[in-house]
Amino acid sequence: MYHFLERVIVKHPNDAFINQHHIKNEWQKLNYLSEPDFEEATSEYAEFISLLSRHVPTIDYLPPSEQVSMDSIYAHDPVKFTPEGALILKSGKALRQPEAAVYRKFLEEKEIPIIGELTGQATSDGGDIVWLDDRVLAVGNGYRTNAEAIRQIKEMTAHLVDEFIEVQLPHADGEEECLHLMSFISMVDKDLAVVHSPLMPVAFRKLLLSRGIQLIEVPKAEYDLLGCNVLAVAPRVCIMVAGNPSTKQQLEEAGAVVYEYKGEEISVKGTGGPTCLTSPAVRTPTLVKRGLTHV
Repeated sequence: MYHFLERVIVKHPNDAFINQHHIKNEWQKLNYLSEPDFEEATSEYAEFISLLSRHVPTIDYLPPSEQVSMDSIYAHDPVKFTPEGALILKSGKALRQPEAAVYRKFLEEKEIPIIGELTGQATSDGGDIVWLDDRVLAVGNGYRTNAEAIRQIKEMTAHLVDEFIEVQLPHADGEEECLHLMSFISMVDKDLAVVHSPLMPVAFRKLLLSRGIQLIEVPKAEYDLLGCNVLAVAPRVCIMVAGNPSTKQQLEEAGAVVYEYKGEEISVKGTGGPTCLTSPAVRTPTLVKRGLTHV
């Protein structure tokens, strides 16, 4: 969503990547594009947090845990927030499923309400769940989020949602590359979205236009560099990975303020499956919004 962020949950590279030796042992089995550099990752993260802290009053950090992998830096995926509290998810990526229990314990300790949790065969990542506005929820049906999860999410949010939209996701680059709904859309205001239209189902794109939503079109070269992975900390106030000049220019022409951070190690090299908003390499390290949220 695009409301003013009042509280954010993140995970620091010190607690997710741990050190270079830990990265070396994990990055390939997690399907990263290449091995992140630990020192550079911590430097990039400091820049990201510096930008975030200018706009967000409260930043919480998930703790280190031996139960989870370095993918846990992408704290958006294990939960999704609603106006009444969190939905605990179960990742479609088996190696990430232990993150749910760690996140649940963290939320309980912080006394953040939990309104439901996926059960049985249901699997879903936060990157497949997008609030288009306060009462409209879109959920992608793809390799990480299945039909049973969509059924349960719809049931758990029925009293909060006036319109529930199921979006059929394309195969794109295959199951391992993990395309999320957020791979090709980021809402930055009630009537402004950053999109990569070549991956969008036609019906979903038409629906956005019918709702009066202006589309900022991310070119393929910038999509590959996370140009579609834009975090709104307030309506039309955005944080994005540096190196996407066309997307940035279009946002500014639409009246948005854009801040950039270098994200080669903490975002671009990470596996899709950040941000998170996702593509083979998409991730923004996590967020909780006032009422509605990303996390």
